[in-house]
Amino acid sequence: MLSRLMSGSIRNLEREYNCTVRLLDDTEYTCTIQRDAKGQFLFDLICHHLNLLEKDYFGIRYVDPDKQRHWLEFTKSIAKQMKSQPPFTMCLRVKFYPPDPAALKEEITRYLVFLQIKRDLYHGRLLCKTSDAAMLAAFILQAEIGDYDPGKHPEGYSSKFQFFPKHSEKLERRIAEIHKTELIGQTPETSELNFLQKAQMLETYGVDPHPCKDVSGNPAFLAFTPFGFVVLQGNKRVHFLKWTEVTKLKFEGKTFHIYANQKEDRKIILTYFAPTPEACKHLWKCGVENQAFYKLEKSSQVRTVSSSNLFFKGSRFRYSGRVAKEVMEQSAKIKRDPPEIHRAGLVPSRSCPSITHGPRLTSVPRTRRRAVHISIMEGLESLRDSAHSTPVRSVSHGDSFLPRSRSAMPDGAEGPSVISDEAYSPSDSVLPTPVAEHGGLELALARQNNGAPCSIEEELEAGTPAGGGGEPGADGRGGAGARSEAEQVNKFVLSVLRLLLVTVGLLFVLLLLLIVLTESDIDVAFLRDIRQTPEFEQFHYEYFCPLRRWFACKFSWLGGTTVNQ
Repeated sequence: MLSRLMSGSIRNLEREYNCTVRLLDDTEYTCTIQRDAKGQFLFDLICHHLNLLEKDYFGIRYVDPDKQRHWLEFTKSIAKQMKSQPPFTMCLRVKFYPPDPAALKEEITRYLVFLQIKRDLYHGRLLCKTSDAAMLAAFILQAEIGDYDPGKHPEGYSSKFQFFPKHSEKLERRIAEIHKTELIGQTPETSELNFLQKAQMLETYGVDPHPCKDVSGNPAFLAFTPFGFVVLQGNKRVHFLKWTEVTKLKFEGKTFHIYANQKEDRKIILTYFAPTPEACKHLWKCGVENQAFYKLEKSSQVRTVSSSNLFFKGSRFRYSGRVAKEVMEQSAKIKRDPPEIHRAGLVPSRSCPSITHGPRLTSVPRTRRRAVHISIMEGLESLRDSAHSTPVRSVSHGDSFLPRSRSAMPDGAEGPSVISDEAYSPSDSVLPTPVAEHGGLELALARQNNGAPCSIEEELEAGTPAGGGGEPGADGRGGAGARSEAEQVNKFVLSVLRLLLVTVGLLFVLLLLLIVLTESDIDVAFLRDIRQTPEFEQFHYEYFCPLRRWFACKFSWLGGTTVNQ
């Protein structure tokens, strides 16, 4: 009896596993779920824990054993998607950014979106002018510590807060000035709402950058926003296509294609190359989901899409969920007392440390001390956070917001209005982000693999952005062009071979059908009807029977020749 109970308990344990989800405020939610549980079950548990009703904007992100990031599909088993052994670690993140955050019905939803965009600002995904950056940081300051108090906030207090990868003393003073004078009396809710409205107006609002290369081999970042598809190179937006203009997204191997119709029936095709086939497939899935969510009027219009239109080749995928218009309509029907919100307040955040209180490290010069602090935080972030498919952060991460020459400029000097000259660095953003926490050795290896300097001295003395290696020369461009041409030739040859194989297969199927019609005795209504048509009878007696006799004679002759030999 005891042995049966023990064996039953063991079987129950084998059917269950632990799952930890890191939330937007960096707290963790741990639960035990059945092995065959689907993604929707876990997502509903988290939303119940957060008391969140407007949940369609959010998703769960995880990293597979090959360090490729994915969004958890709610209609499929969690264990089959993870491709690793439990316990599992995942992250709750904003998957679809609200086109108008102020239109969200509940404060809890706005607060979670606020946390996500604050992370985007810290990791260099939300780029803006210095004036906008100062205002956004001041809103965060007001939301987290309230009104300025001379007794609590001494001179230079804003330098203890980390809003961006790097910023200058002049920007810190401007943030403090706005906080002291312009935001007095604003509640956390009001400051968060103002922050969202300001962020919503920026071109990179909602950007989740995917690293790619264009046909010339130049690095680029593709992203899907609430308003359309964008391509970013450096700190510039080189392409923007509204969702109404995008007609098709497809991929083949590492190659990603975007088809669009612009004004005056102008059709364009953009082609980019992802680092791996898995990254390209993830990019395609993200595009399909974003297009369905923002473009369609009803979820009933969602169709299964294929990555390629050549017969049965390619992946098939279908977005499951409501679309943006339905989500807004459903939100308007919410009628309940506002849930209580437990704001992070003064709790330090591991991956988005806007609050870093503590005495100044006066023994280290200011410029170098800040570089040390940023380097440590970036290293920790590269190992811990899984906020986005491609976080844009690095040692040149600070350069995401400030040109390298800017830090050496006197405070009175005027710099460029855009905070970034090196906004998106491919060598920095392709760094995989495992969810497990590692020690210092793994941290050093991760930074080396990412192309970043291994020491602070190298970081300070480097004349070019970390991992950038300078601009590629003519030889590099020529090599990339040759590789691109070779890849295109190989793809063309493969396409022709595939077409020939499909054609031969179809002819073989037609031959089998013809033999069944003429030689078999299968008495099926549909076959009988075909056999009784005058056209088929004429074909059978005038062409097929003579051809069959000819083949029979040839086979008999070959058989006789073989026997005689």
